[in-house]
Amino acid sequence: MSKKNNLTSELNPSLVILRDNKAKWYLPETRRKGYRNLHKINRYGLLFRSDLVLKLTTNYNKDIEEKTSVKKMTNHKYFCSLLVGKNQEILYEKYASDFSKSQPQTIMSITKMFINLFIGELLEKKMIDLDKNISHYLTDIGTGYASAKIQDVLNMNIDNSYSEDYTDPYTSSYLHESVIGWRLPKDLEDIETQERYLNKIEAKKDKDLFNNSEFSHYKSANTDVLGLLVEKVSGKPLRDWLIYAVEAAGFEDALYMGTDRNHTPWIAGGGCLISRDFLRYGLLFSRKGQGVGNRKVGSALFIDQTLKNQGTKYMELKKDKFLYYSNSVMKSGDWIGHSGLGGQFLAVNLKTGIAASYFSVIDTPSGTDEKYKADMINMLDEIVNENY
Repeated sequence: MSKKNNLTSELNPSLVILRDNKAKWYLPETRRKGYRNLHKINRYGLLFRSDLVLKLTTNYNKDIEEKTSVKKMTNHKYFCSLLVGKNQEILYEKYASDFSKSQPQTIMSITKMFINLFIGELLEKKMIDLDKNISHYLTDIGTGYASAKIQDVLNMNIDNSYSEDYTDPYTSSYLHESVIGWRLPKDLEDIETQERYLNKIEAKKDKDLFNNSEFSHYKSANTDVLGLLVEKVSGKPLRDWLIYAVEAAGFEDALYMGTDRNHTPWIAGGGCLISRDFLRYGLLFSRKGQGVGNRKVGSALFIDQTLKNQGTKYMELKKDKFLYYSNSVMKSGDWIGHSGLGGQFLAVNLKTGIAASYFSVIDTPSGTDEKYKADMINMLDEIVNENY
């Protein structure tokens, strides 16, 4: 006769929804700590380390620290770290008093830039046609993506039922978090894989996927669908693609990658890096995919085309100067990069070779502050557009 199980338990305090439909780690008062520990807080994850490490030397440039914009942003209460580099030199490096060189932090949506490398490589090998619909390769995809051209998904240029309005606590992107272990589902038995979740996204009722505006319809699910596409077309798991990218970049620490329960990497936002590896990530793009040990990832031609591709308008930086979304990255002038929710940005000038990485944590309820975000990007624009 079996005995009754009298073990007591409680919901994981870091992942349970506490208020405003947010888990503890993302609440404003705990977000700074949560961002630094997300690689340990998420329920599922993988860790990738490189055998070879890209050596970095310091050659500080005083012109950078004297910039008014740099002084302003590095003294802001949100600030965590700012690094600037070219080739294998660190030209500037500063950390907040409560931050350190060895501290990992989430890079959020800057993880999306990996897809530029992977799609570019498939394109260079003539394994994919960007003018084809998503359903040409992913036959089980739902109406939210089936008729979308791959190029439009790369450019955040489709309109479906998936929403990403961070000021709305019940927007799709927050609800998506239970799939990749950033929060607990309402029913603990309701375990959903990334692929199943993405296949269920629908078109808006009685509407096609056409974007009627010139502005981006920013959706992290777009990048996750592209991740499924990379796996399907290449026959190679996304985690293998990430291993090769990490080994090309030559990270000294690790890429900590959140996943779903089936270990599918959350390519839209699951990455965490230390600050110097965040810079190395940018430097990999400055070299257009050329890596340590004569390794290569991505396509230099596709990266160059990313600058020429019109894309969609993401946000206005200054009067009549826009940041565009193109081929899974953001671009302005001669540089590409990406933002991350809550105060992160990476910018890489493809002509000067300057890369600049910025970590911070915005403590507003939504994790957004548009004025601060514009100041952050304009500072990085100023930095990478000079040739030190």
